[in-house]
Amino acid sequence: QEQLVESGGGLVEPGGSLRLSCVASGMIFKPYIMAWYRQAPGQQRELVAHITPSGGVYYRDAVKGRFTISRDNAKSTVDLQMNSLKPEDTATYYCNRPNALASWGKGTLVTVAS
Repeated sequence: QEQLVESGGGLVEPGGSLRLSCVASGMIFKPYIMAWYRQAPGQQRELVAHITPSGGVYYRDAVKGRFTISRDNAKSTVDLQMNSLKPEDTATYYCNRPNALASWGKGTLVTVAS
């Protein structure tokens, strides 16, 4: 059974850092683009960043220079290092395969507040 499990969220002050991790199981991982999404309360889910099988990356403008996505194909994991966090980064963060969506995991909540 395909499963995505996100972890690493929490409460952090503005300017702080968090590292999110996602473990994929029961699915083909290596040949696929993997992505991080986020959904703020009352908002639609949006793409934050993605990484290709060979390591090519994309970031939405709002996180460029602050977030770094990485993957480990041997472990079927994708991470998101988030630095210089802002209150507007507050959201539940999810990972998935954009071109072959699996069932969404529960996500991990990131709250940026003083």
